[in-house]
Amino acid sequence: MNVDFMDLLKQNVSAIVLEGDTQHLLEKNQAIQSFLPILLSVLKSKSELISAFQQQLNPRLNDAFASHIGLKQQFLEQVRGSAPTDEIESTLSRSITPALAFLTTEAGSSEPEAILHLLQVNAASINNALPEWARALLSGLGVNPLQGQATHVSPTSVYSSKSEEKRSFLLPVFALIILAALFAFIFRTCTDKTDSEITPANNVSASQPAKFQITTGATGDLVTCQILSGNASYVEILQKEVKQTFNNSIGCGVDTQNIYHTAFIDQDVIPSVLRTLKGVPNVNLTWLGDQLSIQANDPANAAKIVDQIKPLLRDMKLTTQQPLDVNRAIDTSISDAERALAEINPAQIRALDVATALNLQIINFDTASSTVPDANKSILDQAAALMQKAPQAKLTVIGHTDATGDASINKTLSQNRAQAVVDYLIFKGVDPAQLRAIGYGQEKPIADNQTTEGKFKNRRIEFEVLNTDTGVVREIGESGVEKVN
Repeated sequence: MNVDFMDLLKQNVSAIVLEGDTQHLLEKNQAIQSFLPILLSVLKSKSELISAFQQQLNPRLNDAFASHIGLKQQFLEQVRGSAPTDEIESTLSRSITPALAFLTTEAGSSEPEAILHLLQVNAASINNALPEWARALLSGLGVNPLQGQATHVSPTSVYSSKSEEKRSFLLPVFALIILAALFAFIFRTCTDKTDSEITPANNVSASQPAKFQITTGATGDLVTCQILSGNASYVEILQKEVKQTFNNSIGCGVDTQNIYHTAFIDQDVIPSVLRTLKGVPNVNLTWLGDQLSIQANDPANAAKIVDQIKPLLRDMKLTTQQPLDVNRAIDTSISDAERALAEINPAQIRALDVATALNLQIINFDTASSTVPDANKSILDQAAALMQKAPQAKLTVIGHTDATGDASINKTLSQNRAQAVVDYLIFKGVDPAQLRAIGYGQEKPIADNQTTEGKFKNRRIEFEVLNTDTGVVREIGESGVEKVN
């Protein structure tokens, strides 16, 4: 029976890394399963890392993500589940060496060229094993998971004898050379068309504005950078500017799909804007559509950058933001909800009053978790006590997520979170008949998913009231009570 390349790799690496481990085994195994196809995609795209890893006694996860520390943190939050982040990072770091050992055995050589050929032969298996959300992550790292995919070779052929593989290697190589020459000829023929022939097609297919996002670290160096544009030539120019300005050899993650517009508004001043960020610590710049957003930890730095940038812009709208203080926002919301619940008359309890008070709080679940945060339990305890005295009060608990990750996974997560709140209220004595849970995932955002603050607002739990006499559902929002149906 043929065994899939990635399945065999996961089995071997997990068995080695997790041997003797007793804590968070499920989460660690799932993290390894997600990480390995990402690691192999990175090695396939950046083959110089193969020899770099081979020369290290203990390769680290940081090395796989290079300078993209922000992306590494996002990845860890995505895969860690309920396990501590540092434990998951340690487990994944320890998985790199056995993964390289497996590749060396299957390639029949420790030479990077042999390992790279093995990865290209099994590119389809690697790509199929990638989680859907990982494709955006790889794009941020500047990696195309389809690069080097050898569709002419069966994914299981790697398990044939090494000597037979070497003898048959030249034929597909020649075939690839011929195909490459043919594609190059077709490409040159197509690009000889005039701009008037090409531009309309780009305009028709482009549905999203071009985006440029860059973040500096504590010392003003480049931390994360992303370019989304349908104009590959301009992306190359901007990438070069970023590398030179910040003396960074890696630069930005890019995506040049034709779904993105081919030009930025006021794009001729972007290089000048970049120079205003050089050496300034903890700044985030987002260039999207006609909006240019500057966010800095230090308001003085933000003001200084704005003063330098404003004269350069013609059509862009410049805004500044202070980073969202998540803990302060949560604490304030819980205090507001606590006061509102305390003001409800126990002799005249209405479901509308309970829902209004509950909607004042922010329930901030940990990433990928559906465990009710401890900070919110006192509020839910108060609400449960009131609802037990008012059996006519019936609430629908609704879960929402931001747009990060797979939509179907987010919908399930939002349903689980809403159900977790319902289960907690039932545990505290509320009649199950008074409650129901619904998850909408990322379907109903209330803020821009392109910003950190917008994502935070979209990750929410809401409460609706169902009047069982009239069948009318009412929702409590920022503008008051609104009829839904």
